[in-house]
Amino acid sequence: MKLSLPLYKHPKQVILVDDSASFVASLEFRMSPQLAIKSFANSVEALRWLFACYRAEQAHPLLLGSEETGARSVNHVAEADCLRDGLAAARDLYRSVSDPNRFDSPAVVVVDYAMPQIDGIEFCRALEGLPCKKILLTGEADEMIAVDAFNHGLIDRYLKKGDPAALERLASEVSALERQYFIEKSAMLHDLLVPRNFSYLLDDAFVRLVHALTARFHFVEHFLFPDPSGILFFDAEGKASLMVVESRIGLASHLEAAEEYGAPEALCSALREHRVVPFFWPSGGMYTEKIVNWEQHCRPARLCEGRDDYYWAFFDLPAELLAGPVYGYQQFLTDREHVPLEDAQAALPA
Repeated sequence: MKLSLPLYKHPKQVILVDDSASFVASLEFRMSPQLAIKSFANSVEALRWLFACYRAEQAHPLLLGSEETGARSVNHVAEADCLRDGLAAARDLYRSVSDPNRFDSPAVVVVDYAMPQIDGIEFCRALEGLPCKKILLTGEADEMIAVDAFNHGLIDRYLKKGDPAALERLASEVSALERQYFIEKSAMLHDLLVPRNFSYLLDDAFVRLVHALTARFHFVEHFLFPDPSGILFFDAEGKASLMVVESRIGLASHLEAAEEYGAPEALCSALREHRVVPFFWPSGGMYTEKIVNWEQHCRPARLCEGRDDYYWAFFDLPAELLAGPVYGYQQFLTDREHVPLEDAQAALPA
């Protein structure tokens, strides 16, 4: 079944390549201030920056779908080994929140067709093989050229610059393509994990719930959380909220462990009746006799009714489960305002 919720997603810079200073100024003024737009008037300079940026990403240890992981999957390594590798990769992903570089490389590149050095089609052709999504901006006379480029897979969308609703449509298309970018980046982990432990990610009811929570609480990042199963959200300031998700089978496992260790009847009853979701993180996941004040590790269960019933609750994430302080998206936006373009380019690999 097709994945409609990426296993991880966070903001990325949007690259705009256009030699029209007035259009760039209008775009940056009218688009959301929460969108990190980096603009280039010089198409050759933009290509140089993009290739350098993706070279830096290729060197990053958290890259999904690496040759090693792919080879292990193709060679049909034992299922337990694949699951262990997938869970380890998922942990690496959410621990990357201390890394400010995760926001750098773009998910979407927006390029004008009519440019003096390299036209938009040739620019997008030069980007073939890179994971970024491409939107072509055209004039009235260029629509057939854009349709042909779309049909040949050179671009993912095209918009007419003269369309009165162009900027509003651009915001919507950037959001949709960024989501698709992360779905494609999630493909390897999806194959390793979702069929075994995270089937709720394929349930439309659960996906709608995640979208609703994201909008309600202004989350800007989410990551699959492997143990306990759930989704780890971050707002723009870097505050974490862990959504722990349990099935009926999962709650039955908690009940079995609680009864084995002689837990208070109040806890056993709450688990039996699906009234609480536990997060016994100090003990490794299950109730043990060492846990006191079990109420501190449980939250009232909320029900998501889909193809199956999913019980969920929000918890604060213990700092011990992260690799270091969170570098939030708002801090990234603040920092980039004080970094001249020349300095940012000089910091990239040659």
